[in-house]
Amino acid sequence: MADLESFARDVRQWLEDNVPASMREPMTSEKDVCWGGRDFVFQSDDQKAWLEAAASRGWTVPDWPKEYGGGGLSPEESKILRAEMKKMNVRTPLTSFGISMLGPALLKFGTEEQKKRFLPEIARGEIRWCQGYSEPGAGSDLAGLQTKAEDKGDHYLVNGQKVWTSYADEADWIFCLVRTSKESKHGGISFLLFDMASEGVTTKPIKLISGYSPFCETFFDDVKVPKDQLVHNENEGWTVAKYLLGHEREMISGMGLGGEAGSSLMSEAIADADAILAADLARFDVDALAFQAMSEHFIDKLKAGEAHPAEPSLMKYAGTELNKRRHELVMMGGGSNALEWESERSNNGQTPRDWLRTKANSIEGGTSEIQLGIVAKHILQLPGA
Repeated sequence: MADLESFARDVRQWLEDNVPASMREPMTSEKDVCWGGRDFVFQSDDQKAWLEAAASRGWTVPDWPKEYGGGGLSPEESKILRAEMKKMNVRTPLTSFGISMLGPALLKFGTEEQKKRFLPEIARGEIRWCQGYSEPGAGSDLAGLQTKAEDKGDHYLVNGQKVWTSYADEADWIFCLVRTSKESKHGGISFLLFDMASEGVTTKPIKLISGYSPFCETFFDDVKVPKDQLVHNENEGWTVAKYLLGHEREMISGMGLGGEAGSSLMSEAIADADAILAADLARFDVDALAFQAMSEHFIDKLKAGEAHPAEPSLMKYAGTELNKRRHELVMMGGGSNALEWESERSNNGQTPRDWLRTKANSIEGGTSEIQLGIVAKHILQLPGA
């Protein structure tokens, strides 16, 4: 206990010394998120300085091993770091699908060469990843994917299409599910990594009702992928895919906590609340605090390898519904002002656009119906239809 108290004091002092003042202010939009990558444009010198300071300490991925760019912290130390950052309103130094999804999969299934090649780059924010999973005919039935990878000796030749590829047009590399055999639906899938700058890769943003275009159609035409960029074994990529999906659902469930912009949004709603809305906000607060406690417990179990395999689905569903409620309450608190779509006062309709964006939470990472089915079957053990 004394060692952890000493660690907490050291963390507080280090944060005081290294986090710029502007990085202790709430994010106002997605533009404030630090994604990193080859072509990432920092919003300020402070944003860059904070990323570099955190990466030098290994605290962009505090619980990863030091040899792969992490901080080598124990679960207890990682929890203390998160708590101290929250107390000081410190922004996340780096947001990355490499951290939240690919990294854990590589730590478990990657070769030593793959870990040393990719993980330190992820930890330093030098490479930005996107996920090649869903296809036009393979969404909820992901194992029905048809993007093909033909064995050409020293490389694979990839042809096909992905859809809903988040930030594909801004990503440096992709982790991608491909079909290497038709003999088995689940057993013919492989997990490849390749550069989005490869010849034959093209992307096309999909404009959403919110006005944003975070999702893309992604096309592969005779893309050459070296064999050493296959993760795990050929035709055993479904094992990697399922493991990664658990971490993706953990990431999406985190939206239920509101993130760094969530608190300021709710503060605005509370300021404009009448008695009925205030009661709704109070009920939401209770549920949000309960979800936070449940999330902390879940993360502890996940890091210790003790979480139920279906628990990420439960967390994803609960976090999704909570985040949707949050934005509905913000819309209610804003009244007619929250309906402004294009004005300087409304920051180009930030509130309604964010509200509309939450509707996709029920679809991405596996639909809510799929998550409820998993919970019913594997946690509640209800009989099938």
